[in-house]
Amino acid sequence: MLSLLGAQWRALLLPVLVCASTSATTLLAPTVALGAPAGTLEDVVVTAILRPEPTLAVAASVTVLDTKALHVGGEQHFEDVLAQVPNLNYAGGTNRARYFQVRGIGELDQYEGAPNPSVGLLVDDIDFSGLGSMATLFDIDRVEVLRGPQGTRYGANALAGLLYLSSAEPRDTFGARLEASAGDYGTRSLGAVLTGPVSALDSSFRLAAQRYTSNGTIQNDFLHRNDTNGRDETTVRGRWHWIASPSTQIDLAILHVGIDDGYDAFSPENSRVTHSDKPGIDQQRSTGVSARTTWTGDDERTVTTIGTWAESKIVYGYDGDWGNPTYWAPNTYDFTEVQHRQRKTGSAEVRYASAPTAPLRWLVGVYGFDLREALNDLNRGISVDPVNGEYDLSTVLDSGYHVRSVSVYSVVDADLSAHTRWSLGLRGEHRTSNYSDFLIDQVYTTTDAHTFAPSEGLVGGHVSLTHDWDPRQSVYLQLSRGYKASGFNLSQGLTPSEITFRAEADWNAEAGYKSRSERLDVDTDVFIVSRKQAQLRSSVQTDPMNPNSFIFYTGNATSGLDYGAELTVRAQLSSHLNFGTSVAVLHTWFHNSVRIGDSGLISVAHELPHAPHASGSAHLEYRASAGFYGRIDISAMSGFFYDLPPNETRSGGYGLAHLRVGYDAPRWSTSLYVRNLANKTYTTRGFYFGLEPPDYPNKLYVQLGEPRVYGIDFTARVGSLAGR
Repeated sequence: MLSLLGAQWRALLLPVLVCASTSATTLLAPTVALGAPAGTLEDVVVTAILRPEPTLAVAASVTVLDTKALHVGGEQHFEDVLAQVPNLNYAGGTNRARYFQVRGIGELDQYEGAPNPSVGLLVDDIDFSGLGSMATLFDIDRVEVLRGPQGTRYGANALAGLLYLSSAEPRDTFGARLEASAGDYGTRSLGAVLTGPVSALDSSFRLAAQRYTSNGTIQNDFLHRNDTNGRDETTVRGRWHWIASPSTQIDLAILHVGIDDGYDAFSPENSRVTHSDKPGIDQQRSTGVSARTTWTGDDERTVTTIGTWAESKIVYGYDGDWGNPTYWAPNTYDFTEVQHRQRKTGSAEVRYASAPTAPLRWLVGVYGFDLREALNDLNRGISVDPVNGEYDLSTVLDSGYHVRSVSVYSVVDADLSAHTRWSLGLRGEHRTSNYSDFLIDQVYTTTDAHTFAPSEGLVGGHVSLTHDWDPRQSVYLQLSRGYKASGFNLSQGLTPSEITFRAEADWNAEAGYKSRSERLDVDTDVFIVSRKQAQLRSSVQTDPMNPNSFIFYTGNATSGLDYGAELTVRAQLSSHLNFGTSVAVLHTWFHNSVRIGDSGLISVAHELPHAPHASGSAHLEYRASAGFYGRIDISAMSGFFYDLPPNETRSGGYGLAHLRVGYDAPRWSTSLYVRNLANKTYTTRGFYFGLEPPDYPNKLYVQLGEPRVYGIDFTARVGSLAGR
């Protein structure tokens, strides 16, 4: 694996692998002698699965990032900490990370047609799949990442995996917290949390609100502004926990996340200086509500009901030519695109489960989901040059999409022996979709309309076997099946047979080892994923004089195969020093995928984009008894392809280091952080196409990752929120 990487990458990853291997070897020795119990590790419970269990008992690859990991290892958004999760990546093309890839499978950019994502995203049970911009971290208590298809747990929107964010729970005694931070590039934030009891209703509440602003790291030389790629993000959360009776609990969650970010990230020179006269926007305003009721009978059987509602309004736009009249003179070359989306979702779920200690443990459930989305896509463009003349290259698309799905699922668990147990899960889903649109195309002076109403049945599930070597060590085998619904292509010039594409299914075979002790935790797994009718999206530029003239096409590959390995280690080296690392290797390939080419449909075989062969992270944290602490985080990634053919360009490997030093007291804390300590240049997205007149040569254009940034934060705590 290391031979694939550059010298700098190898220098970063080698210590990680050595430390991980040493830790694992120590664990596998007959005894574990790592010192006194002071400063021990705690196992955590996974709540994103149907029946909460400790991570040691879950027969799947799961990463849980707790409050400490999120706060000390990150800053504002989930993209700050996702390097801590093995084989999790994201694609740029937006201001904030919106599209995620798990083990190489996931979307890369704006979709056309049905919003059927491969990676699910839930926040307090509310579905925001495909809308990752709103994954801010303020008052988020934990993030759980389930890798591999979640056909039993969630169904169609979790073919590759599931991200589950949980906000902090209310406290039954009064507590408050105030947070403020400031940094370079005009970064500021202010947030507050309030929690306490509501004695009259035997309940407790929690309220949290934060405003975060930053100018961003881009300088626009035409507009003489430094905030065209800036961030203005507001997070409001509310939680209410009510013990309605000795057998009934009700939990209510409300959130509003307002992302009002700019989008001005590309320049023809691939630098941080842009020239656009109409900089873009990356806005998402999401509001959601969830209500969960849990009833437990005298026989410990439980009935759980979950209801959710959410609405998101998304505006995404960019300057398509990345220039201005002076920059492109003597040509007239002006392109913009703006998309307005409105999505509404609602869901209802009922689960009935046996007692957790029953010899045969079972759970059955029914889930209903409703999604409505409207889109207006305005693409304006005009090109005038002495050689080619004048072209009006504008299009307008209005579309509406409505999907209804009903799922029935069941899970059965039992013991084969005192140390071995099995689990079997099955989910059946029926989906009905209705889609219509109307397209006005000034390029070809045509109008067109589409209507689709597919109805389909989908099946997923899992079977697993877990063996406990002793109370602290387990091994597991799992075979799981995921699925993804069919869809349709909307670009002009497609034949009827090219408009629709079929549903996808994948099989994931996985074997893993887990260990927990007072001073050392190890999780490792190997996996292989076989994809059938894999949905793959490609694009081709149809007019070199129009930077927005792309045919986007999703087709089905005959087959695909992904395989790799993942390792996560947490070690409490002493009462003051802890270490953690995650390492992942990945290989992806697909066969016989049909895509749009310059001369029509062609067949290709290739690696998946944004699927690095090797990635890893490590952190070392020291905490003194007096409250001082310091932490360094290192992450590294090998190169990856930016997209499918005909874009054969790829990124280079890179490594990043982040540093935080601070002081923690029971009632207050402060820290200084530096992200991208060495100021490394790296990329998060790349496009290969013709942009620059008069010859419009194909060229690689990249979106740069964040440079070195630094800041300071301060937190004050009282009541039940006080403490280190």
